[in-house]
Amino acid sequence: MADTEEGNQTSITEFILLGFGNLPELQTLLFLLFLVIYIVTIVGNILILALVVSVQNLHTPMYFFLGNLSCLEICYTSVILPRLLSSFLTGNKTISVTACFVQFYFFGCLATTECFLLSAMSYDRYLAICKPLYYTTHMNDRFCLQLAIGSWVSGSLAIATLTVLLSQLTFCDSNGIDHFFCDFTPIVKLACSDTHLVEATAFISSSIFTLPPFTLTLASYIHIIAAILRIPSTTGRQKAFSTCSSHLSAVTIYYGSIIIVYMFPDTNRLRSLNKVFSVFYTILTPLVNPLIYSLRNNAVKEALWKALSKLVPVTRI
Repeated sequence: MADTEEGNQTSITEFILLGFGNLPELQTLLFLLFLVIYIVTIVGNILILALVVSVQNLHTPMYFFLGNLSCLEICYTSVILPRLLSSFLTGNKTISVTACFVQFYFFGCLATTECFLLSAMSYDRYLAICKPLYYTTHMNDRFCLQLAIGSWVSGSLAIATLTVLLSQLTFCDSNGIDHFFCDFTPIVKLACSDTHLVEATAFISSSIFTLPPFTLTLASYIHIIAAILRIPSTTGRQKAFSTCSSHLSAVTIYYGSIIIVYMFPDTNRLRSLNKVFSVFYTILTPLVNPLIYSLRNNAVKEALWKALSKLVPVTRI
């Protein structure tokens, strides 16, 4: 810890990510568990991305956004898990102040981008199910590209100002972050300078950059479900629902865990529980997304089977 000097923006040079340090007997098991999760996540999302790029039948708006989502999940999990795995392996839980803010920026950037991508995917399903006659003209290549670029740019801009303001805070006493990555609330709690501006900025940023895509996603699925329920035949309802069930599952897992972590009051009783739910949207969501989209999507399963058949020829008797 550095000595406090007048005019310095920070009085410490590093933070300590406490993570799961309260479970010393499980450190080896957690390392192996998260290592397997990381490998499966990277391989699964790369496989989905490769299929979307290489298989002609998957060159549609829905799979274009799925490819973007897989690319995002690779980056998302790589922002957090390698650092966590390193701490398990070496026992070194320290992270420099600068590295902490960099991790926070990319985490926030990718999390916000995911909100926009999920909303774009829900809008795509809304048009396909509720406005099928307008789908081809509305969801053209140019519009899909604009939605994807807008999602990535919005995510990059959303967290930039907040990160700069966060880096201006002064940290004097404790440097232990009670989390396994550099998240906003645990960092702000360590500040010994006034945090009203940064907290107000966080509220405004979340209202502007996360509430609208969430509202659009929610509204899209309200219309989708209403439209599906109006289909007279059971077979028709099942077919329509199958086209969006994978995405609905991913949205539910992602937003459900985020709401629990950030909307529930921060009490000592809920703090450990929040850490568990943080694992859901930062680590498990990137893992289950390729599984959800591959196991519950016939087009992806068929493309995967054909790709595997080419790599490993099957001899029929």
